[in-house]
Amino acid sequence: MEARLNYFGSTVAANFVKYINSAGKVVTDSTLPAATQELVKIRASQINGCAYCTDMHTKDAAHAGETSLRLNLVAVWREAKVFTEAERAALELAEQGTRIADASTGVSDDAWANAAKHYDDDQLAALVSLIALINAYNRMNVIVQQPAGDYEPGQWS
Repeated sequence: MEARLNYFGSTVAANFVKYINSAGKVVTDSTLPAATQELVKIRASQINGCAYCTDMHTKDAAHAGETSLRLNLVAVWREAKVFTEAERAALELAEQGTRIADASTGVSDDAWANAAKHYDDDQLAALVSLIALINAYNRMNVIVQQPAGDYEPGQWS
């Protein structure tokens, strides 16, 4: 299987990816915990059906020391006891932020208030930015049918 478009074969796509990656570095370098960042990226990617991003972020998380138990339970985090209350708040915000079109009010006040209990303003800004960013990556990869399975941890570092 080949992707419909080679991002690096197009000047426009390559430049866009370069700039979006630069924006992502702000989030990566923030005080939002790295484990939380990966969990959010994995959950949004699962919801959006982005095989490439799901492959990438589960492998990166495992490489960084995340357990297989937690990785296997991200999709069912509500029923799993392995996530902290802060991680659960981030996952709820990620789900609602990813499924904006499914709710007439977008992200609920309860989800926001719960996240705000666990994260300071800079971390909330990083979390919101991360949710927007991973959704953008997911949409790009789903649209071009980017194949999954060959990613190696740190490949794009």
